[in-house]
Amino acid sequence: MSPTRADLSGLPLTRHTLDLWLRSPRGRRLLALEENEVRRVLPEVFGRHVLQIGSWGVDNQLIACAETLHKAVLGTVSGEPSAALIDPEQLPLMSKSVDAVLLPHTLEFSRSPHNVLREVNRVLNDRGRLFVMGFSPFSAWSLRGLLGLRYRAFPAGARYHGVGRICDWLELLDFEVTEIRRFGIGFPWMAPRTAGGPWSVGALLSPLSEAYLLVARKRVIPVNFIGRTQRAQVRTLVGVTAPAAQSTSSLEKHPT
Repeated sequence: MSPTRADLSGLPLTRHTLDLWLRSPRGRRLLALEENEVRRVLPEVFGRHVLQIGSWGVDNQLIACAETLHKAVLGTVSGEPSAALIDPEQLPLMSKSVDAVLLPHTLEFSRSPHNVLREVNRVLNDRGRLFVMGFSPFSAWSLRGLLGLRYRAFPAGARYHGVGRICDWLELLDFEVTEIRRFGIGFPWMAPRTAGGPWSVGALLSPLSEAYLLVARKRVIPVNFIGRTQRAQVRTLVGVTAPAAQSTSSLEKHPT
């Protein structure tokens, strides 16, 4: 019995699939756009550690522009250059130890993308930034796949998630989405656009772009350390303190 489309979705990315995509003209052009978008936002991150979780691109091509003290790629495909080969649903990292995480199409090749986001939430510190890249399920190329006309080099086994769904997952994890950029090399053949911009024809067609970059940050709830509560002080009553007033009233009731 042949597997259904649902069975094939969310399969782990393989080296053959990745190499086929990155060698194709379309893959190289789209990767160049993704690198430009990451180069625009990643230098804004300050701290010690920036991690790319997921094998995508060539070596650390996508995070090479980071200004942090340390940057590394935690790969998900064996044989590809990376600092370590990991399962993105079980990150071998301490909690609150990372300043920024890039997920380049990692959620699309995961059986449980919300578990990946939970792990990312755990390892990010209170000032942590998250960058998610994905393919839009509403693009012309994604719709071609539904009709069985998928481009032969387009990554197989991916399960595309819309921006709205990812925003819902991040909202549950108490992230604030700060920017959504849409771009692509196919229809609608327009420059990258940021969601929420002024009305235009490009703004209407931007959801049909091939890919997107979603930027989010953790919401930090300030913690106020409250000391021991002080007992209420008895105020002076018409120039006479309370103990003195009580003693005066008791003398009037019980004269000697």
